[in-house]
Amino acid sequence: MMSGRISSSFINDLLARVDIVDLIDSRVPLKKTGSNYVARCPFHTEKTPSFSVSAKKQFFHCFGCGASGNAITFLMDYNHLDFVEAVEDLAAFAGIEVQRESDVGTGLLEKKDISHLYDLMGSVAAFYAEQLKQNPEAKKAVDYLKVRGVSGEIAKSFMLGYAPKDWNSLSGRYDAKDLLETGLLVARDGGGTHDRFRGRIMFPIRNKRGHVVGFGARVLDDSLPKYLNSPETPLFSKSNEVYGLYELLNAKQKPARILIVEGYMDVVALAQFGINYAVAALGTAISKTHVELLFRFSQELVFCLDGDAAGRQAAWRAMESVFSSIKDGRVVKIMLLPQPHDPDSLVREQGVEQFEQRMAEAATLSDYFFGQLTADLGLATVEGRAQLVEKARRYLELLPHGVFREMMFAKLETMSGMAALDVSLNKAKLNPSRPRKGMGQVRRTSPSRVALALLVQNPELADLLEQEELDWSDLDFPGCEMFREIMSIILRQNPSNVSVLLEQLRGHQDERLVTKLATMELLVPDDGIKAEFLGAVKAIVSGSRTIRIEKLIDKEQSEGLDASERALLKKLLSSSN
Repeated sequence: MMSGRISSSFINDLLARVDIVDLIDSRVPLKKTGSNYVARCPFHTEKTPSFSVSAKKQFFHCFGCGASGNAITFLMDYNHLDFVEAVEDLAAFAGIEVQRESDVGTGLLEKKDISHLYDLMGSVAAFYAEQLKQNPEAKKAVDYLKVRGVSGEIAKSFMLGYAPKDWNSLSGRYDAKDLLETGLLVARDGGGTHDRFRGRIMFPIRNKRGHVVGFGARVLDDSLPKYLNSPETPLFSKSNEVYGLYELLNAKQKPARILIVEGYMDVVALAQFGINYAVAALGTAISKTHVELLFRFSQELVFCLDGDAAGRQAAWRAMESVFSSIKDGRVVKIMLLPQPHDPDSLVREQGVEQFEQRMAEAATLSDYFFGQLTADLGLATVEGRAQLVEKARRYLELLPHGVFREMMFAKLETMSGMAALDVSLNKAKLNPSRPRKGMGQVRRTSPSRVALALLVQNPELADLLEQEELDWSDLDFPGCEMFREIMSIILRQNPSNVSVLLEQLRGHQDERLVTKLATMELLVPDDGIKAEFLGAVKAIVSGSRTIRIEKLIDKEQSEGLDASERALLKKLLSSSN
């Protein structure tokens, strides 16, 4: 398997080759209704089918929860994959090899096949697990796990193991070059190598596909460091992985919430009590990548941290990563434990039911955020309220646009008493910036919205628009810029259907809006699409000319027109007659 950027032309061809109906039907049984196929949505609980798949558009849409997209998006959401993994799976479904861009002319380097490194890591994990059961020197490790209440079943499910004290227990069994590449061996300065992990309990770190990509290791004496992790390798990046995610997804594909704890043993110990939805960061602060990864599987994240100063600092450090990932519908809670407890000791003392009750009652992100900000501020003074605005603003500006962002700014307005002041522009009010205006503000019945929706759903209509030879410089209507941009993409890329068009707009600022246009019900029969489109375009041109004429007449009466503007007005007036 080669690594590198996947060719965009390959992705377009792949989407054109795969029938989304066959793909989804292989995972969610579909029933034909009219020209579409329906099922109960796999992304939310429902009794009446609202999940629709269009063979013509090669597109799915749920009228209940709003989930929508093409075959790649479906695989990303359904199987919890990132984009590249979804393309690879879709190519496998189609029975073809993924084509990637070479380093020729692109500046991209191709990496060698690393599948054998996954095999190596799995084999080493099995070796460590065998050592935990059979090596006499592992008794201390076994005793420690027993004291922590870890059963043999849980140890097996997490593949817990033991690294012998021998400095070279691996080098005689496996290829030294591969061991070095995966970080299992350390090269000595004077030559030679030795095992990185010795005399420690081993915690294999598996990615969401079940591959062992690294290890965490706990010491059994007073040696330092207490925990030692695998270094960054071609397989492992601690900022992209969390411990326990594979085991969590094995237990439940759609957990109601995910509990984020501080250490490997917290994850394992909680699983012993049936709390099998905990994960831990790998010796680093929670990153935006971690948060986005976990939000793929659950809409609620609970940060469970020690209640001491270090725990509170860790919670606050997570704010920046969390704020940039909070979209409407996502929930974050902060659960600080009473001292001196960790999750394991607290659940032992209070029981699972009370522990989960603490989670349910944990502080919401908004309450925790404003509570921490105002703890040492005197809001009775102007100075204190000004400090609140200054401290809160940089976090709130990270929030994606939506209802939650609006409500957080509204709460800041109320708490600061500064509803009449824009803290960033010193203008009319404290107001979070909104997305640029465009077709999203147009009435659903407007000709421009109808025309653009028809164009998105039927990219071949661009040829008709080209034949009209419109002078776009003469046109002035809501969404004009977006219309031109979509036209340009279609003419340049020639997408075969709406599925391919949406893929070309993945990550674009208008992606969400175009997706809405793709799902817009127009109730136009297939044999009437061209006439409806041309009629809408004609209405756009007529309305646009009227707008331009009115603007030019207003300007002529207020400040006068130059020669070019007078010529344009004359042209528009003659063409409208």
